[in-house]
Amino acid sequence: MLSKGQKINERYEILKSIGEGGMANVYLAHDIILNRDVAVKVLRGDLENDEKFIRRFQREAKSVSDLSHPNIVEVFDVGEEDGQHYIVMEYIDGKTLKQLIQKRGALTVPEVIDIMSQLTDGLTQAHDAYIIHRDIKPQNIMILDNGIIKITDFGIAMSMNATQLTQTNSVMGSVHYLPPEQASGKGATMKSDIYSAGILMYELLTGSVPFKGDNAVEIALKQIKERIPSIRKQNPLIPQSVENIVLKATAKNPKNRYDSIREMHDDLVHALDPDRENDVKWNYPYPESELDESRAIPIKDVPVKNKSVKSIEPPSDVSTDEDFLDKIDSKKNTKIKIAVGVGVGILVLMASILLFLNSKNSYKVVNVPDVEGMSLKKAESVLTKKGFKYDVKTENSDTIDEGKVIRTNPKAGASKKKGSIVTIIESSGIADVTLRDYTGQKVDDVKKRLESLHIGVVVLKKEVSNPKDYIGKKDVVIDQSPKFNEDDKIELTADDEVTLYYPDIYDEYPDMKEEEWSLSRAEEFASKYGLTLSVKDSKGNSISDYSNYLDKFIVSQNRTGKIASGVTFTVTIDVDTTTYNLIINYIDKDNPTKGVGNLSTKTETYKNGYSDSVSCPIVGGYTAEKTSIPFKIDGKDVTVNCYYIKDKEENNTENNSSE
Repeated sequence: MLSKGQKINERYEILKSIGEGGMANVYLAHDIILNRDVAVKVLRGDLENDEKFIRRFQREAKSVSDLSHPNIVEVFDVGEEDGQHYIVMEYIDGKTLKQLIQKRGALTVPEVIDIMSQLTDGLTQAHDAYIIHRDIKPQNIMILDNGIIKITDFGIAMSMNATQLTQTNSVMGSVHYLPPEQASGKGATMKSDIYSAGILMYELLTGSVPFKGDNAVEIALKQIKERIPSIRKQNPLIPQSVENIVLKATAKNPKNRYDSIREMHDDLVHALDPDRENDVKWNYPYPESELDESRAIPIKDVPVKNKSVKSIEPPSDVSTDEDFLDKIDSKKNTKIKIAVGVGVGILVLMASILLFLNSKNSYKVVNVPDVEGMSLKKAESVLTKKGFKYDVKTENSDTIDEGKVIRTNPKAGASKKKGSIVTIIESSGIADVTLRDYTGQKVDDVKKRLESLHIGVVVLKKEVSNPKDYIGKKDVVIDQSPKFNEDDKIELTADDEVTLYYPDIYDEYPDMKEEEWSLSRAEEFASKYGLTLSVKDSKGNSISDYSNYLDKFIVSQNRTGKIASGVTFTVTIDVDTTTYNLIINYIDKDNPTKGVGNLSTKTETYKNGYSDSVSCPIVGGYTAEKTSIPFKIDGKDVTVNCYYIKDKEENNTENNSSE
């Protein structure tokens, strides 16, 4: 535990403890360099020497630090000091959704839609970056007073495994939101986050989790086997369109879930639209998966000397004493009937005893013992003591140590006759992995395949010089590190790391108005993606030479959705290029209806926005009132008047003077 006043990296001064978990402790600290409060998460001491966990922790923290979304807690720094590994995050002064649910119970439908829309929007960005949260639950969602939610603890659940189901507290908190595939020992996928989000939505709508139990294992089994309870049976006022979202998200079979968290987000946004009022209940298109169980052989417990022993039931074709008696003439003496009945009963009892003794000696059925995780030698001994024969096969395993038993066939608990052969599957350890050329493959497929072999994977964007060559390939590996070399094979072992690069391109047309794109940026975009750019002004006029308008902003565009190279992309800029008239009148001020010399009216045309000055020319016998008059074309015709004053005649002036 850290104490108040203690500094991490000579920068983060601990103010107080704000949370303790099964994996890390969280402190409120002050960043003395940037003068701001931050949250510092420090790994528990018992995990500091777990190299495997530390590598995953650092790798995931590195990936999440690249995320920037208003609904995801920002990671500022990741480091290690004196063996203590820590993450510095944005400090959120709010409460968790769990605290909100405990205080209020079920929330209103609009509140739930708002919270879940924010959650799925944040997860969409994470999934687009190939990051799976793995531990969506209300304890990991903060909510501010203004209603904004923040997703925390990305990737921490990556280190959790099935053995932790026996622990309590933090794991019990997670198992309520655990997808069936993880509960049954399979890896997490993006659809796992969708399931957990669906369970969270259920809890927000009802005030409680759908599956409860006395321990984590019991709850996990319910996650695998039981259908989620109906929300509308608990509250009929909840629209069917809203319940359908929960049903689709929490399907046991991942095929029945949303294909992506983005699809779930879009469904949430439109769930309360008027045209969704008459939605029918969602039916799963694929069968829901069920827990595979071996059937027990039908047997009958027979009490013998106060002990329960197992005997094979008598064949159904053996007549009972009642059947036999029915064949006797009813007119016979009743005593004869009774005597015969007793005799038949004795015969049936003797037959049952003989069958029992025979089965006990020759066909005794016992259960296959559970030897998983044992050494091969110990497993052989246990099976032999139970009366089984055995053979051994080997198989690679990334979870069971070499030389230990992975499983048996038939599996543990199955009922088999003594003397049967049980196959022991022995672990030969983690298989060596040869580095392959992953370019051209789906990033998510390669990532899941490598991670299943305990190979660390980092996914990063990479700039490309010709984005048009990568249209439709945003999720494809374009480069990797280490590089693949046919002549120099590289063997990967557990916890090695491979970096996959995918193209840093637009897969869909950006919203240029919303993002305030300039025409210059749109021109560059069109060139990179092989588009023919067409530019129009605000009046719909085509602009062939738009070089003077490159700083103008885009106000609309004709295409959205997926980008297709080789098409015309039309944008509209906030400018009017219409041609307007400049009307110049030459007016005798003393006689406005009369022109000036040979001048009367002159018309010129200019594009909107043009500005200049009109020069009033010299006219004999007249003096211009102004020699230059400025003007600007601003969306309409402009009139400029050059006024002239007639000069007085010198001769008349001299005559008047002589008189």
